[in-house]
Amino acid sequence: MFGAVRLLGLLGRFRAGRASQQACRTGTLSVNDAVNALRPFYFAVHPDFFGQFPREREVNENSLKRLNSYLECMQRPGQKALQPTQLTFYIRDTNSDPNSPQHGVSTSGFQAVTFTLQSKDLLTTVLKILRSCNLSTEQVQHALADKDREHQNETVTFSRPIRWDKSFYSFTGYRDPEEELDSTVHMEPALGVWLQRNQASASERLTASIPLRAELHRLKTELCQRLEINDIRWQRYWGLAHRCSQLHSLTRFAKQNSPVLHHLKGSTLIFADNSGMNAAGHVMLGTADVHHHWRKLLERLPIYCDLHSNVSLLKERTSYLLGDVELIYDEDLQPVTMLEDYYRMLKIFHQNVAVTQPLFHPRSLKGLQIILETLEVEQQKLISDCTERFGLERVYKEPSVSRQQMVECCRRLLEKHLSELHGMRLCISHFYSVLQDGDLCVPWDWKL
Repeated sequence: MFGAVRLLGLLGRFRAGRASQQACRTGTLSVNDAVNALRPFYFAVHPDFFGQFPREREVNENSLKRLNSYLECMQRPGQKALQPTQLTFYIRDTNSDPNSPQHGVSTSGFQAVTFTLQSKDLLTTVLKILRSCNLSTEQVQHALADKDREHQNETVTFSRPIRWDKSFYSFTGYRDPEEELDSTVHMEPALGVWLQRNQASASERLTASIPLRAELHRLKTELCQRLEINDIRWQRYWGLAHRCSQLHSLTRFAKQNSPVLHHLKGSTLIFADNSGMNAAGHVMLGTADVHHHWRKLLERLPIYCDLHSNVSLLKERTSYLLGDVELIYDEDLQPVTMLEDYYRMLKIFHQNVAVTQPLFHPRSLKGLQIILETLEVEQQKLISDCTERFGLERVYKEPSVSRQQMVECCRRLLEKHLSELHGMRLCISHFYSVLQDGDLCVPWDWKL
């Protein structure tokens, strides 16, 4: 359910060299299990969660950089020994033993935790981090127990979902799978009945969110003007508080890294799961990455821009072979396709076209376009019609809802009289819910 976390992403690089060694080995922690086990630690110490406490934020950011370096050293082939690395992190106060010498509570109310890493073993390292921060090691123990059972009977496999604290879903805006499951256990209500039950609650939340929406708009406008960029967007729906926190983080980054910011001029920024550039040429800032990784991305931005130019050139060559038909990249359909992946896909397509040599006269198809779907115009019209018909503030869909599903949903909505939608923000999803900021989520295949 997470995007690539840079700290945890480093562990993913072990797969190439150690996958065969880790497969079904009892008592050994796999990379996937390590990634899952360290997620609570990451969200307990990430600098972006310490926006009002600059000293603690700086300590955590520096410690994460050193932890990244330590994990990178662990994966280097032939690495015989690692230098002991002492790390200090600030986390929210827990029920740990106050007399413990390695724990102390700062004046800001956060707990200072110091520990030393000196093992090359992944399991030992993960356990050391979790135990030092008084975080549960239950996930690790269950993972090891599952491996023991798989080793004894390889024909049976088990999967155990991760259970997070409710506060995690409230802050990040991710869906709580337990709540989703509970909602599907009961009979799904009719759309009209559900709107009557939840319209008041949604309206109250929507009104309460107005100041935060104004703050988000102010921060976004100021950053666009300061950085001379076209727009700031988000890959997925995060809550307003989370998005404001991300913009504050970008503001701090801009103050500390002004020399590399000129590369952003004229770009569109997207807060996403991964850092890089997408196929449309937009700069993606990984929300889980620390500022050190953002700075590295911006330093390499000219390389990405060159690659994007090569993509445009490759599209022109392919277009010529196809009678000058225009090749269209549909960002709405593939919003997270990274530039490198798109270039490889386009290169293979160009090579296939060049080999088959289709018999198109030059410019015979000029003015035509090749797109993946033909529903874009219809979808936009239906969204506009729904917005006007019901007096909605906004209509949008989750990325997991296809364009065809969105079109079908809007068509059916326009056949009904739904006064409860007036002034609301409507999200077409896969289930019913009222978001923290007052948005109404209804399933695309809602029932009468």
